[in-house]
Amino acid sequence: MSKTLSIQDDFPPTSYQQWRDLAEADLKGESFQRKLVSHTYEGIDVQPLYTSDDWPSEDDPAGFPGIPPSVRGGRPLQSVQTGWDIRQEHAHPDLKATNQAILDDLNGGVNSLLLRLDYAARVGLDPDDPCASELAGRDGLMAYHVDDLDEALAGVDLSQVSITLESGAAFSPAAAMLTALWERRAIAPDARRGAFNADPLAVLARDGLQPTSPSTALTMMADLAMWTSENLPNVTAVRVGTAPYHHAGATAAQDIAFAMATAVSYLRAMTDADMESLAAARQILFNVSLGTHHFLGIGKLRALRRLWSRVLQACGIPGEMVPMRLHARTSKRVLTQRAPYTNLLRNTAAVFAAAMGGADIITSVPFDAAVGLPSTFSRRIARNTTHILQDEAHLDRVIDPPGGSWYLERLTDELAKKGWAIFQEIEKLGGMLEAIQSGWINGQIDSAFAPRAMDIASRKDAITGVSEFPNVMEERIEFEEPDRDTLVSKACERVAQQRTNRTPKIRGTGSLTSSMVEAATSGATIGQISQALEFEFGSTVIPPLAPHPFAAPFEELRTASDLWQQEHGHRPRVFLANLGPLAHHSARAAYSRGFFEAGGFEVLTNEGFADAESAANAFTESDARIAVICSSDKLYPEVAPAAAERLKSAGARTVVLAGNPGANQSTWSAAGVDRYIFIKCDVLATLRELLQEEGVLKS
Repeated sequence: MSKTLSIQDDFPPTSYQQWRDLAEADLKGESFQRKLVSHTYEGIDVQPLYTSDDWPSEDDPAGFPGIPPSVRGGRPLQSVQTGWDIRQEHAHPDLKATNQAILDDLNGGVNSLLLRLDYAARVGLDPDDPCASELAGRDGLMAYHVDDLDEALAGVDLSQVSITLESGAAFSPAAAMLTALWERRAIAPDARRGAFNADPLAVLARDGLQPTSPSTALTMMADLAMWTSENLPNVTAVRVGTAPYHHAGATAAQDIAFAMATAVSYLRAMTDADMESLAAARQILFNVSLGTHHFLGIGKLRALRRLWSRVLQACGIPGEMVPMRLHARTSKRVLTQRAPYTNLLRNTAAVFAAAMGGADIITSVPFDAAVGLPSTFSRRIARNTTHILQDEAHLDRVIDPPGGSWYLERLTDELAKKGWAIFQEIEKLGGMLEAIQSGWINGQIDSAFAPRAMDIASRKDAITGVSEFPNVMEERIEFEEPDRDTLVSKACERVAQQRTNRTPKIRGTGSLTSSMVEAATSGATIGQISQALEFEFGSTVIPPLAPHPFAAPFEELRTASDLWQQEHGHRPRVFLANLGPLAHHSARAAYSRGFFEAGGFEVLTNEGFADAESAANAFTESDARIAVICSSDKLYPEVAPAAAERLKSAGARTVVLAGNPGANQSTWSAAGVDRYIFIKCDVLATLRELLQEEGVLKS
């Protein structure tokens, strides 16, 4: 026996064409393109097999980590030495509750924190402002003064933990408050770590309003960036975030394009304010959301780095001197309120893609985040997800794990090219601000989301636990809703005592940000600083981007069913008229059950009936008004007309047949069949119409 193991003689090399010929022979005349090639919403054809012909092995254009075009990573060793930064978000309105959650996270291995301020603070209002009556305590932390931040971060070593802010349009006043806290804690400037996350274009696109003009917001952003560059070497001032576009339905290619267009707009604003281009580029942190298509997510992150390298090159900035800082988090649009434990899988897929794609910072989202404020348990599971992938799966120990994969390299390349083409269109329009204000961005996203919405409605894109395999009897997760009225009342009292009696002077000579920091250090609230900046709530108004959570249309039906059950003692009911032996009706009975439970119906099933008369008698006793005939194509011509007639006579308001009627439709409809359900039909529209007929939904 040879000492050298070789399988080449047993398995000689096979060409792609040989494989293709065999595949087409097995298809027996079916279209190779239609059967084996899948398509993404970006318009990319995903082949069933990739070979070295799809990506060159010599002179690989993806390059090396840390060297432009940076596809393989912005830094030579990426996260191999330190792992990625685990950054968890906190948005509980109560300062004490937030502090406890923060300490739990830090004790559980979290590296950095993201504090999301409430809606009032994000538009520059104190809680006792008349305009803040419906905004205070909504969707974030009620922090309006440096004392509030101090309380929320009590017990946190700010020299070791990065603090980042989500402060909307009030990014400058909020940055001043955080800086005032660093001053109070005597944290040395080079020990301060974090991000102020000024992102005025994303805020305008998401909210549709700003308390200043867009040009003023960009000027304030540039001033903050210059001050941060000069005073805080380990803090970034500017964020390029694509979450508003992503949650509204943007494709991965659009995400990439909008990120580049926004980054270029911010670079222009900063350099127009006399910042050096290199310093300006270093102030940018990119933030993207990832869904459950992990290959697409990996390709998106790699393509982002490639295009950023191209932008830097066009600006004359050495790419290796400004590696992209990339923060990835699990997308909100893929998380569900129903069957929330399935979000554990969705979050894991997104975090996995972030790690494989080379994200520097990763936020793992609690599985109940779509239901309400996360629980202690769900927060623990979220952070442990990242620990398992990092410390047990060792995903951080390999530089660019997907590198060299013919499929992923090709996917990255195609995403980059499509993203760059969209970016060029935006530049022709005059830049990202013009594209947002003109409605072009909204139109592009709506057009891109339309085919996905159709696939969700037909369940071609299945949502596990919601549109596919739903559990209509599931118990909802209980969570403690904060007493907003009490929290607002306490916040108003607190701010009234904290607020300085002296109106801060912001518009003087020198740095705008410097004077804001002085005001915050002297005790000014976020509302006082914003007022001095002449913020006016809603001074700029455009149509906002509407978020489109994938599960929302089906979850709306489930919610309506819940309300109906509370009023009537039971859910709207559907009776399955299963006809013939089990082998003939079981498949369509299972399909029908999942179909109707996705809309919140209680499905009354059975072992089957020998004839239509027996099925009609059982229907009479069911207290249902909808009957679904389930059998096989072989038996339908014989049993369908009789079953429809007898079910109608037994009082069925609506008779549904499970299956595509084809040429039999006119005959069966004449016998009493009102609707047909089958694969690729519009499930959502059918459920809505039936719930309207039941009185569960209003017309």
